[in-house]
Amino acid sequence: MPEINIGRLRGGFCVYWTDPVTGKRTRRQLEARTRKEAEPEALRVFRSATLAAQPSGQTVAEIWEIYREDLGSRPTAKTMGYTGKAVLPFFGAYEPSAITRQMCRDYAAQRGAKGISQGTVWTELGHLSSAIKFAYASKLIEADTKIWRPQKPDHDFRILDRGEARALIEGTRDPHMRLAIVLLLGTAARVGAILDLTWDRVNLETGVINLRLPDSTTRKGRAVVPMNGSTRAALTAAYDAALTDYVIEYAGHQVKCIRTGFKAAARRAGIGDLRIHDLRHTAAVTMLSQGTPIEKVSQVLGHSSTAVTQKVYARYLPHHMQDATNLLDFSSIRRA
Repeated sequence: MPEINIGRLRGGFCVYWTDPVTGKRTRRQLEARTRKEAEPEALRVFRSATLAAQPSGQTVAEIWEIYREDLGSRPTAKTMGYTGKAVLPFFGAYEPSAITRQMCRDYAAQRGAKGISQGTVWTELGHLSSAIKFAYASKLIEADTKIWRPQKPDHDFRILDRGEARALIEGTRDPHMRLAIVLLLGTAARVGAILDLTWDRVNLETGVINLRLPDSTTRKGRAVVPMNGSTRAALTAAYDAALTDYVIEYAGHQVKCIRTGFKAAARRAGIGDLRIHDLRHTAAVTMLSQGTPIEKVSQVLGHSSTAVTQKVYARYLPHHMQDATNLLDFSSIRRA
């Protein structure tokens, strides 16, 4: 192994070394701003560069692409195209067996220093873990490697009250946006399910919406849900004006993203810090707070079990424990 050195370059730090065979000198700029940060990064950059130049077994970069190809048209394959832009420059040249817990911690720290949320890092390392598990199960590698991840953060949901929900609907200017928001609130579906929805899965006679895809290309659960008055009226009006097979359409084409229109509607309604997925949370909490059995709510949400529903939403409904805590009111006990 050649000796590696840390030097200064363009106001920052660099690592450099000389190949003992060819005599070629290599220098790489580091992102570190202090000498202490530069030392572990220098070793990592050196290992990545030298491993990439050597013949080896399956590297993370190779496994990543094989796994994406195996996923086919599933949404995770597309998402990994984005997460790979961060994961592969760091881990791509390594074989899975070379990845350590500390390397994963260093990756998380580096991403955090760039302002990337812990939840995003959790997802990125999760994709790395899934790719390696796939490689092990497919006998591409001899051993599985456990990938350390930071704790998945708890998200605080923005739950709308009925007045805010109405204001959001009324704040939409485009018919396709209004229909999308009505369906998101009225079915508790994920936005992907609503944008994928086609008219052949909407039965206006029986009042049933089938959110499930026939080819099951998503791992997220989807439900078959009945229409309420608002969703039925909105769908009936949209059906009469439909130009495509897709329920949510604009100018004769399927709508694939409503993020911009949603933000504009929320802004006009005076609702800040609202995500599209918060409409699903709003629907779930509204049902539970009105006493709907958790089994029914779980079915509407398309969860695999009530345990999932309980885990996500129990903390928003502390009143369901009221009868239990009433038994702990010792100050009201009187002697006979």
